[in-house]
Amino acid sequence: FFSEMSNLTAAMCWDLVTIKKDKLNSIGIAVYQKPDSNDCYEKRKQKNPPLCKEDDDPDAAWYVTLQPCMHKVPTEENQRGSQWPEEWPERLQTPPFWLDKSQMGIYGKPSPDDFASDYKHWKNVVPKSYINGLGIDWSNVRNVMDMRSVYGGFAAAMRDLKVWVMNVVNVDSPDTLPIIYGRGLFGIYHDWCESFSTYPRSYDLLHADHLFSRVKKRCDVEVVMAEVDRIVRPGGKLIVRDESKTIGELEAILKSLHWEVFLNFAKNKEGILSAQKSDWRPAVHAPRS
Repeated sequence: FFSEMSNLTAAMCWDLVTIKKDKLNSIGIAVYQKPDSNDCYEKRKQKNPPLCKEDDDPDAAWYVTLQPCMHKVPTEENQRGSQWPEEWPERLQTPPFWLDKSQMGIYGKPSPDDFASDYKHWKNVVPKSYINGLGIDWSNVRNVMDMRSVYGGFAAAMRDLKVWVMNVVNVDSPDTLPIIYGRGLFGIYHDWCESFSTYPRSYDLLHADHLFSRVKKRCDVEVVMAEVDRIVRPGGKLIVRDESKTIGELEAILKSLHWEVFLNFAKNKEGILSAQKSDWRPAVHAPRS
């Protein structure tokens, strides 16, 4: 197997950095490094695996068939991936170098300014509203999911807490996952009209900022809330910021699932909801379809 792997990585222009074997169990480990230029690709005698076609989108990652090809290394100064990001933790608050001022961000400002504005917003909201305003014992929270992450500002604002945050970029929204990765954060694409790939009762807290008012235009919000109930552990929390009408709908669904709603506050047609999942489970289960 190692011989085959070595031949393949050599054909892909990856360099073997080191190889070591554990003296106790004889398990070996090999570390390879991807090239930082296209020189090796162009000098290969056998073009296998081949380079991808020019019109093949290297950023396409949702329901895309895997292709046995490699994309060229970005070399232009303003191309994502051509430079290393800032060191941690500066990269959390620094717009990626490849964000272009000529492009508009999610909230209508030039992309770097949009990034900075979003981070400033969450740096204000998280300590004032979430950490000190909702009565949540954050010492019992370890893993968090931001169900509609835009730039990862919510997760970045929680850096000082002992939690890790899974940032979910919705597939019907602009692709901001590269920005989230550029900040050194976790992230994934997802369509909330489908089930989320995780074990039941695996998250301590879910956060949704203006997610459900968008999702309910495409699918049944009750089904999405049932998925929320599946994902959150008993005693886990849900924080929702959304239109006040949607907040009211969610409160009714949560109560039907025997969640305890601690807060439902609305102002100027915008609202915030905080709830906790109970240990209740239905006595009668729906028949399998």
